[in-house]
Amino acid sequence: MSRSLSPSLSQCVIKLHEEHHALEDYQGGVPRWCNGCGDNAILAAMQRLCSEENLAPENTVFVSGIGCSSRLPHYMKTYGFHGIHGRAFPVAEGIKMARPDLNVFVSTGDGDCCSIGAAHWIHALRYNMNITVILHDNHVYGLTKKQASPTSPKGLKSNTTPYGAMLEPMNPLTVSLGVQGASFIAQGVDWVPEVLYDIVRAAFKHRGFSFVRILQRCPEFMPKAFDPWLHDPQRTMLLTHKDGLQLSKSLSSAYRNQREHDPIDIDRAREIASMDEPIPVGILYRNPAAPCYEDLRHAGQMRSPATIRTGLDREFDKYTVWPDDESQAQHAA
Repeated sequence: MSRSLSPSLSQCVIKLHEEHHALEDYQGGVPRWCNGCGDNAILAAMQRLCSEENLAPENTVFVSGIGCSSRLPHYMKTYGFHGIHGRAFPVAEGIKMARPDLNVFVSTGDGDCCSIGAAHWIHALRYNMNITVILHDNHVYGLTKKQASPTSPKGLKSNTTPYGAMLEPMNPLTVSLGVQGASFIAQGVDWVPEVLYDIVRAAFKHRGFSFVRILQRCPEFMPKAFDPWLHDPQRTMLLTHKDGLQLSKSLSSAYRNQREHDPIDIDRAREIASMDEPIPVGILYRNPAAPCYEDLRHAGQMRSPATIRTGLDREFDKYTVWPDDESQAQHAA
């Protein structure tokens, strides 16, 4: 004879069912990126993170600007904001200030972040709001069909540099580590998905502005850019530490070039970030004690519509030009 569940137990079972989210719950539309694009690996890592951390889709927001990387919110079945070029950071900060309880992510590219959005990027590092940022860095403008970006290698021939890029590329890691207030800086590569996921997960777990640069392949316009590192694992240096990455046995056997690095050591982090060869992969810097801006400003405090209207009127009245003293007196009354 079957026995029905008690009301309290039934509610518990229903609640557990409602709170569990499978991987499919975060999969939006079919990605339109090229076959072999590193953005696909980044998307897979983000969807896995949301599933394994069981982030409620209705409490999760992905913000982006413009570019191939910025299509990512379209493929996440969460809230999303596809903004204008270079303006993902202020949008994400506004969301976090209004709703500090939300899980806020930013998906940006080397052009979107490091060129037109550079000023917002620098100040977002200073503010250290609790936002997870993924920088897709393929060294080229892909969406607009091959123009040099700030991270393009010197000598790259593109539509905007037909005789080759003349400047040395910007290093987003060293730039970020030079900003006062930065609290989490890491680097991943799309062709080592296990480590990529571990880095993204550590970034999400960190309370503060987590900046993860991911070197990712562009099969259309930079098809061979990362081939030397793909074919020779020794050219990738994995950073390990008890407070950083801890590698599996299988990964350790394949990637034997490892270095123990304490991510609290910012001076050593800056040295490692400056390395071109081998590519450092892992958590370069983490400072969990850095204050978050939304905490300093007491973000999210409830304000009634009447309070907001009064505040706005007070500010607008400072600049109002009244036609005569009588009208001004009537308004004051």
